[in-house]
Amino acid sequence: MLDTVDKDALALSQPFTATLLRLLRAQDTHGVWESKPDAEILKDFVVTKEQRRAMPIIGDPDPDVLWRIEMFYTAVGLTVEAETGVMAGPMMKMSHEGFGRLVLIAGKLIALSRHLRDVHRFGFDDLTALAAEGAKYVAKARAEIEAHPEVARV
Repeated sequence: MLDTVDKDALALSQPFTATLLRLLRAQDTHGVWESKPDAEILKDFVVTKEQRRAMPIIGDPDPDVLWRIEMFYTAVGLTVEAETGVMAGPMMKMSHEGFGRLVLIAGKLIALSRHLRDVHRFGFDDLTALAAEGAKYVAKARAEIEAHPEVARV
């Protein structure tokens, strides 16, 4: 059975997680995160069940949470692009109460559509869950692109 360190190392080696890390490190224009390990860069994406329970049921999303959501789905789009050769980018519309919608657009195709709610609680139980969720959305978007290549490649 894998221990937490091995699970984290495996999660960090996944294509989606590697893309997310590259994207986040690219946002660090002053080099503050240069010496930080990958797991520490992604620590804000981990929100345990206990942390979620401590959060109010209704809450306004923090700008940092909205940024993390945007980075997560941008990494999905970049991973899809790397796998399919089709550029895919997210568009997000969010209310001040934390409800909204996100679509991943590839050409004229909506490759992924997600309704978001309670975004103030956005996060994953651990890095393995982060990698699995990202890979799941990449697979869904890739399947849509493969099913409708003529629309995606416009």
